[in-house]
Amino acid sequence: MLKNFLESILDFFLSLRTAIWLLLALLIFLLIGSFVMPAREEFQSINSIPLFKWLVENPAGVTWWLWGSIFLLALLTANTLLCSVESIVKKRQLKGWLLVISPQVIHLGFLFILLAHLLSSAGSFRGSAVAVEGSVLRLPNDILLQVKSITLDVSPQGYPVDWRTDIEYFKDGVKLKEDFLAPNKPSFYKGFGVYLKDIRFNAVLLEISREPGAPWALAGGLLFTAGTLVLVILKMKRES
Repeated sequence: MLKNFLESILDFFLSLRTAIWLLLALLIFLLIGSFVMPAREEFQSINSIPLFKWLVENPAGVTWWLWGSIFLLALLTANTLLCSVESIVKKRQLKGWLLVISPQVIHLGFLFILLAHLLSSAGSFRGSAVAVEGSVLRLPNDILLQVKSITLDVSPQGYPVDWRTDIEYFKDGVKLKEDFLAPNKPSFYKGFGVYLKDIRFNAVLLEISREPGAPWALAGGLLFTAGTLVLVILKMKRES
């Protein structure tokens, strides 16, 4: 009886119909969420703290559709992983290995993107601070960030044309790194990114963030794109 039960579970996760129903249910939950979010003030802080921390701190009456979406994504992940393994095992002896493996590369990219969101939902950080020359900011990993200098170039008409902020990282009184911030030039150190958002002559607005899932999202995007391109090219060659 236990064997039949386990086989039924395996058949459920290996079914393409399961994937379709899971995607349909996920779309319904997200559609409901698109109406719930604008109506509740709790969602104003959802982008300022890690998702799982936000979920725990808010009532289930507000977050139920997000918990449901996460559960459906977990089932969809299991379905994708098991279907990919089954496909590779069944077709490993066939010719045209690239055509066989390309869809699985796409699936792997999808799984990496889900992993990236999972990691960022659990351990991301985002904060902002106004600093002047000499200001010292403490990062969440106990590293100190000091603003050494702020440089603002102004045109004859009085408009800012360029700006730069020199910074240093310290820990236990030891200088770890020197860097600078500029438009489209953030500074990265020990998993944190520091961004120059605005400048007002002698003060700057800094944004400090950590996205542990970023490397996995990049890897997933590259795999998804590569798998899709190879699959399309092979399909076109096959039909020509």
